[in-house]
This record gives sequence, C-alpha cells and structure tokens, in this order.
Amino acid sequence: MDMTREQITAGILAGGEGRRLGGIDKGWYEIGGRPLIEHTLARVETQCARAVISANRSLARYRALNLPVHVDDSDEFRGPLAGIVSVLRAATTPYVLIVPVDTPAMPADLAPCLADAMRPATELAVARCEDRVQPLHALMRRDVLADLETALFAGVRAVSEWHDRLSTVTVDWPDCAGFANINSEDDARALAERLQ
Repeated sequence: MDMTREQITAGILAGGEGRRLGGIDKGWYEIGGRPLIEHTLARVETQCARAVISANRSLARYRALNLPVHVDDSDEFRGPLAGIVSVLRAATTPYVLIVPVDTPAMPADLAPCLADAMRPATELAVARCEDRVQPLHALMRRDVLADLETALFAGVRAVSEWHDRLSTVTVDWPDCAGFANINSEDDARALAERLQ
C-alpha cells in the first residue's frame, strides 16, 4: 500500500512493569551506554514522522526527550493494550506503528515492510518470524481505536486476542534477531554485542 513516513506515528510502549528485570523501568535500562528508549527512538525516527511514548513512571525523564508522553487511563495494570489505547488516542496520523521499548535492534525497515503488506481493507499488519507472531511489532490504522476500547471494556487483555478481531495480514521476516527483547542480564549482554 502506498504510505508515506508522514502518515505514521511511532507508538513506543514503555509502560511495562519490568518484573523479570527486578521491576526496573526498561526504557532507562542501558545497553552500550545508551538507554533503551534512545535505541528505540533511533530505530523509528527514520520510519515515522513523529513518536508518542506510553509510560506509567519516570514521566519527567521521558518528557525531557521532548516527545508526547501518555499514561494509561486506569490505575489497574491492563498490559500493553492499555498502552496501545493511549498512543492511538494521542496520534494524529492515520497509521500508528506499535513497538516495545525493549527491542533495540528492531528492523530498520519495519514500518515500510508492514505498510507494503497492507491493503485498503487491512486494519493491522503484524511481523512474524519463524512462525511466531510478534504482536507488539505492528502497523495499524488509527481508527481501530474504537474497537480496542470496546475490547478492553469487554475484558480482553491479550494483544493476540484483540488482533484476531481485526482484518490482519502477517509479514514474515527472515531474521529474528531484530525482535530480540531484554528480559534478563543475559539478553542485555547478547544484544549489546549485536549493537556494537
């Protein structure tokens, strides 16, 4: 589908609890001397016209990056779907590229490849690698917001369950390294070597 960079907002999900890393705010976890949020922004800035961050703590630090920062609209932790709601509400472009803050080596061509796979009736394009869908690496129409709000109200919490409600296309990637995320110190060491 013919889509320009100016039509896409990057929605960076940085609101997780970071339980597997001792409860830290992953966005400020450093790899190679730079926090993950900076790695992520460097990856999306060439693919999207603007970026919005979904975060639930360290708000002043995120706002110091001079980007819009939005929190979940509920005190109850509802997972990444709540973060997706916040960035869809904040976006002003017709498309939003959803990415997590903890995949610093994400593909530099993620948005254009997903955009190429979309058709006029497609609501969502999601990455897949080795038959494993990467539900938080997805390009979606901003107008799916109403459906997501309805799904959350109905109790849907799994991203893949919500995806099943939409007109979706999957895009296969030959190399899974770009989707590796940080959940442990070992993950961090492996990714630091890859980013050098």
